[in-house]
Amino acid sequence: MDDPTEDEGGAAASPKMPLEAAEDYSKHEIHEKNEILLILRALRESGSLITIYFNQGNDFLLTSLLEIAEDGSTLVLDVGSNSEMNRRALLADKLICITSHRSVKVRFTLDGLDPVKYEERKAFLGNVPPTLARLQMRDHYRLTTQRADPLICHVPVKKPDGSTANLDAVIMDISGGGLALILPNDDVSFEIGMEFPGCNFTLPGVGDIVTTLRVLKLFDETMANGRVRKRAGCKFFKLPTTMTTLIQRYIIKMEAERRSRELGYS
Repeated sequence: MDDPTEDEGGAAASPKMPLEAAEDYSKHEIHEKNEILLILRALRESGSLITIYFNQGNDFLLTSLLEIAEDGSTLVLDVGSNSEMNRRALLADKLICITSHRSVKVRFTLDGLDPVKYEERKAFLGNVPPTLARLQMRDHYRLTTQRADPLICHVPVKKPDGSTANLDAVIMDISGGGLALILPNDDVSFEIGMEFPGCNFTLPGVGDIVTTLRVLKLFDETMANGRVRKRAGCKFFKLPTTMTTLIQRYIIKMEAERRSRELGYS
C-alpha cells in the first residue's frame, strides 16, 4: 500500500499540506473522464492511502477509496479515525486529496463531502472530480514494453559521409522522463551526452511522439545465448507538455490492459 504520509526512508512526514506551486500540477492535469476513472479504480484496487487536506490545509485525515459508482459520477471514501476531523471534513467546501500509486503522485480536489452508509458502516460520498493531476516524483514509473510487438524508435543519425539515416531501435521501457533503447549492431556512434533531435515513435492507440533524445547511459548486456547487445538509457529533452500527456495516457492504457488480463477479463 502506498502511504503518502511517509517519505522514502519510511519516516512519518509532516501533516502540513505540501505547498507545491499550482503550475506544477496544471502541466500534468488530466481532463478525460475515462482516464480519471482508470486512475481512481487503480487507487481503489491497490488500497492506496489518501491524505485529505481541508480548512486551508490546517486539518487533514487519512482515508482510502472504497467504491466508484458504475456510472462514474460519485465515489465513496472511508471515514478517518478521528471523529472530530470527520465532522470538520463534512463542513468543508474544498478538500484536496493527495496520494501516490506506482511512484506517481496523484492529486485531485473534491467540492464537499456528504455522509453515507457503505456496507453498514459510515463513509463519505463525493463527486468524481472533473480533473486529476499525476505528478511524476523523483523516479518516473517505467513501463516495460511488449516483446511480441515492440515499439520502434526512429533515431536520425549522421553517417560519416555527412548524410542522415534512420536508426531503428527497439524501446525496452518508457516513462514520462525518457526511455531505454536496444541498439542495432550498426556502426553508429552513440556516446553519453550526445543529443539526437527528431527522434520519433508511435504509441499505438494514442499518437505519435517527436522529441530530442539525450544519451545518459550506455552499457552492454549479455543475453542467455551469449550474444552481447548494446543498450542506451535516454532522456527526453524539451519534450512538449502535450506529448508528455500522450506518454502518460499510453502508460495508463497499457497498465489497464495488463490488469484486465491478470483478472481474466481479456
